[in-house]
Amino acid sequence: MPPRRLGSSGFRGVRVRPRGRFYTEIRAGGFRLTLGTYNTPELAARAYDAAAWRFRRPRRDMNFPDVESLEEAEFLAPAPCLVDDEDRRRHRQVQRRIAIAEHDEQLMRQWRAQFPNDVDNTDAFFADLRAQRRSNRRHRRAVAEFELENPNTTWTENDPRWDDIWTETTSDDE
Repeated sequence: MPPRRLGSSGFRGVRVRPRGRFYTEIRAGGFRLTLGTYNTPELAARAYDAAAWRFRRPRRDMNFPDVESLEEAEFLAPAPCLVDDEDRRRHRQVQRRIAIAEHDEQLMRQWRAQFPNDVDNTDAFFADLRAQRRSNRRHRRAVAEFELENPNTTWTENDPRWDDIWTETTSDDE
């Protein structure tokens, strides 16, 4: 039987994922054992070799035939990514939060469709709030400029109101 071709990664048992990561697996006894996804093809190949040593594969089936023992292969291989109960709990928690956020978005879409006047009122409220803030910034800046020109100012040198001179009065960022 001819030797198996190496994949696009250049290593046996390693495939390139669409996002540039490297997936590795080993076949044994009619089943496939997933070894994980790694950032570099070399790490994935090292994980493959450690598994190949465990399955007592010949050295010609390994990516790095210069490795002399199972212990050396395991030392050079990345630590296995073990999924424990804490990982599962965190994953469930994240999935619940995502489901809640999606449900909230759906309810907001329904509310906007059902009560368009409320949406208009909300938009008007925030437009008024932005206008009030802009007016307040303009007033604070005018007072600070007046105090700058006034020789008898009561403001101290470290008064934070001096910063209002540089306040932007045309932006709608607040």
